[in-house]
Amino acid sequence: MIDSTKYQAQANELSQKLWAIANDLRGNMDSTKFRNYILGTIFYSYLSERTEEYMQEILKEDGLSYEQAFADADYRPIVEQWSIEHLGYIIKPGNLFRELVRKIVRPENDADKFSVEDYERAVNELTGSTMGQASEAAFSGLFNDMKLQDPDLGDTVADRTALIAKVIVKISEIDFKLSDSQFDVLGTAYMILIGLFASDAGKKSGEFFTPTGPSKLVATLATVGLDEAKTVGDCTCGSASMLLEVQKHLTTGRVGHFYGQENNATTYNLARMNMLMHGVDYQNFDIYKGDTLREDKYGDVKMTVQVCNPPYSLKYDGNPALLDDPRYSGAGKLPPKSHADYAFVEHMIYHMDDDDGRVAVLLPLGVLFRGGAEAVIRKYIVKDLNRLDAVIGLAPNLFHGTTIPVCLLVLKSKRNGNSSNVLFIDASKEFKPGKNQNTLEDEHIQKIVDAYMKREDIEKFAHVADMSEIEANDWNLNIPRYVDTYEEEEPVDLEAVRAELKQIETDKQATIDKVELMLQELGV
Repeated sequence: MIDSTKYQAQANELSQKLWAIANDLRGNMDSTKFRNYILGTIFYSYLSERTEEYMQEILKEDGLSYEQAFADADYRPIVEQWSIEHLGYIIKPGNLFRELVRKIVRPENDADKFSVEDYERAVNELTGSTMGQASEAAFSGLFNDMKLQDPDLGDTVADRTALIAKVIVKISEIDFKLSDSQFDVLGTAYMILIGLFASDAGKKSGEFFTPTGPSKLVATLATVGLDEAKTVGDCTCGSASMLLEVQKHLTTGRVGHFYGQENNATTYNLARMNMLMHGVDYQNFDIYKGDTLREDKYGDVKMTVQVCNPPYSLKYDGNPALLDDPRYSGAGKLPPKSHADYAFVEHMIYHMDDDDGRVAVLLPLGVLFRGGAEAVIRKYIVKDLNRLDAVIGLAPNLFHGTTIPVCLLVLKSKRNGNSSNVLFIDASKEFKPGKNQNTLEDEHIQKIVDAYMKREDIEKFAHVADMSEIEANDWNLNIPRYVDTYEEEEPVDLEAVRAELKQIETDKQATIDKVELMLQELGV
């Protein structure tokens, strides 16, 4: 289990500093907009720092700085080629983040002063350097949401320059711990900014980021016993936080290739930024833009591990033509138009590796017991495919934007000795209460994981249900049918209750008599 104490301290420090930056932008625009400038600038800072570190390493034996090598007609094409092949992009020395900062705080003369147009040119030249290269898909449009000519930044170039200059300088003063690949800088910053101005950002923004506790639980259960994973995917990847969480829980930390799909354009960009900031080579991930249910971007790819926190009970068109899609044809029924939950599950089952495919997915509790088409699909998954390995009920109010309790389904393509049963865990009481949101702490996660690995009955917490038991319940997976959490109440002493009621009545009459006496003395 990865200790969260250190990272919570980092998050708290980051929160304080982002607050100062956000306040500079707050009066100018909606927070959903200025979030893009802050995150985009953090990312540009990272790419710049990575360029400097790489160039320092490869030019060390030549005794040259990056600036010197770039200025040399013989060296320049070589370092550009190295940068494209290794990093996937080129940031010229004059466009380095520290150079932008220098122009703001220590310009040599008026002509050397920073302008927002310098930043815009630097960003465009970075993305332009990837065009026609193997890295183009990873970088194309990454900074589209950071619109540096937006009038909300200011009516004039000077106004926009002044505001963006403040953001750049303040970001330059923050140590983002970029060398610590365990700390999710962008994901953490994203949620901090949502939290700072929730009234502007709205609860909906939280859909794109799974809180640390549930994310850690999902990744842990999906990787039990795995040293490495050939392929890891998330079909509604949001900011890619859960994709990256999986890597932390593999014994060797090795992932051959990451796959993700995200329909929201802004979050699609954030996911790609996040992958790069965690040191994932541009050649080792594919994040696609698009609606997973309508268009399967994965093709025939089969995955070792899939994690997912899809939008709950999403309304979709339910086009009957989807029954011709091999992802949905097996059950012979489509999920109802008002609840697409099982459509995401079927998509993941289709892409499971046949040898050792695993899925861990967060869903609303309704998928366990709703009838109609969902009952047909549920039976198909549990009985016909025999992929369901565990059902875990979680506490309410663990997620941004919804207070409902959810469940976590674990599915496996090969269940070996567990193929004749399903493990049920009621972890609804495992949480730390919070004012606005409950949290799943490491101790709660460990208790759930231990129960999953032991796979035995635990009174009022876990039950291994034989398939015949589930069939007897008509394939209804509602957890209370399998885990008895009933707490017998203390017996009531009726004589004591009667005596207490009599005493209350006596005390009441005595109080009335006393008040009436006082009123008489006052002549009322």
